[in-house]
Amino acid sequence: MTNYQNAPEPHRIVAPLAGIWRRTVPQDSSVAEGDVVGYVEAIKLDAAVTAPAAGTIHYVIDEDFVDVDGGDDLAELR
Repeated sequence: MTNYQNAPEPHRIVAPLAGIWRRTVPQDSSVAEGDVVGYVEAIKLDAAVTAPAAGTIHYVIDEDFVDVDGGDDLAELR
C-alpha cells in the first residue's frame, strides 16, 4: 500500500492578473523551473506564467482562451 501522507504537495500555478489564459505546453509535460507554461493576455499585455519548480504540469484549466481572474488556479506541478 502506498503512503500518500509523505507525498509532497503540488506547486500551484496561479494567474498573475485577470485576462485570457493560453497554454504553451501540453498536459503532463515535464517542465523545468522557470519554463513558460502559458500566458495571461490582457489589453495588449502578455503576462508569462512560469513554472516555480521542475515537475510534471497538470492543468486545472485545460483549455485555451478562458477568462481568468488574478489568483485563479491554472495548473499544478507534481
